[in-house]
Amino acid sequence: MMRRFLITLTVCFALPTALMAATNAFAATIRVVVPNHTIARGDVVSESDLTYATVEGNALTGGVATQIDEVKGLQARRVLGAGQPVRTSDVRRPIVVTKGQTVTMLFNAPGVEVTASGRAMSEGGVGDTVTIQNPVSYRMISATVTAPGTVRVDGTVVSTPTRTASR
Repeated sequence: MMRRFLITLTVCFALPTALMAATNAFAATIRVVVPNHTIARGDVVSESDLTYATVEGNALTGGVATQIDEVKGLQARRVLGAGQPVRTSDVRRPIVVTKGQTVTMLFNAPGVEVTASGRAMSEGGVGDTVTIQNPVSYRMISATVTAPGTVRVDGTVVSTPTRTASR
């Protein structure tokens, strides 16, 4: 009885250790994108700023860039340390429309293109959706940034101004 207990006890403690060793022995290494020098917040990342490094797969967190094309041409949201894996959330499209900026709004309809001025209520890069205030109606309009200071109106009204009753 005592011998059976010792064998069971030995198997119970040895098996998890053996499984952990086997898991670590077969852990895959993954090639990730890392800066080859420190990149300051706000800097646009170029291909020459980046290189590859390998890390163990079980040491990775989600959203890590594995191709230089995922990162080059984007703007650093925070300081990117040399040799540290770059997460896709660490970079964004360069900001070309800033909050409060006067922008040109383009309205397109078949055969007609109308332009008007508006005020950006949020910031964004090319391809991002921003909110623009129409200075005449004070309506908030959803638009897509197409170039610095220019947006294309998608036709979506985000909100309409509220009127207060006069006494």
